[in-house]
Amino acid sequence: MPYSFEIYKDKKEEFRVRFKAPNGEKMFSSEGYSSKAAANNAIKSILKNGPAATIVDNTKAVKAAKKAKVAKKKKKKA
Repeated sequence: MPYSFEIYKDKKEEFRVRFKAPNGEKMFSSEGYSSKAAANNAIKSILKNGPAATIVDNTKAVKAAKKAKVAKKKKKKA
């Protein structure tokens, strides 16, 4: 089975999209949409805009902020 987009309805009866790997593992899912057409538009947008999307790694900023906070605490104690 190849990678796939799956449209489904959640408990609130909203349409959602999930992206599944060939082994069936859910890789991500979308917000809820009020119509199936809106869910299909989300898929089309991912396919169109995804290949050119940049990767933003916020984990580096969080790690740097934590280090600065720890250093500030150490400085206060000294």
